[in-house]
Amino acid sequence: MNVGDLLDLAKAQGVMIATAESCTGGMVAAALTDIPGSSAVVERGFVTYTNTAKQEMLGVSAGTLEEFGAVSEQVAREMAEGALRHSHAQLAVSITGIAGPGGSEFKPEGRVCFGLAIEGQPTTTETIEFGASGRDKVRLKARDHALALLENTLSDSAQK
Repeated sequence: MNVGDLLDLAKAQGVMIATAESCTGGMVAAALTDIPGSSAVVERGFVTYTNTAKQEMLGVSAGTLEEFGAVSEQVAREMAEGALRHSHAQLAVSITGIAGPGGSEFKPEGRVCFGLAIEGQPTTTETIEFGASGRDKVRLKARDHALALLENTLSDSAQK
């Protein structure tokens, strides 16, 4: 996957992108802004590592956090939708997960939940089990998956 191609697709469609990141700590936004000219498409990035930050910056519900936990598709959905609401972007990706070390029997290391919000369309979510491959690898895999989600979404809408 080429981040430059992703940015070109967004620019051609007039789409601005926002990111809402927890376990990746801004790695998706950094990958996007590493490319010259990215300011034409990268609207903003939210790094919401704590539950308080998720609530204050993105409007994630305390009830959702309490019922499902921060690492859940429900929270990923609210993060992505909050990133759209609190920005001027038309496309937002969110990431929340357990990079490690650690985890629990209910939420193992390497579990990462993603949300993808597109203006005027239903938000989609998914959970990927990257496995206990170590913090650095989980974070890189999560970054790359989020970038692929953005690129695939933009490719699909370019073909319509």
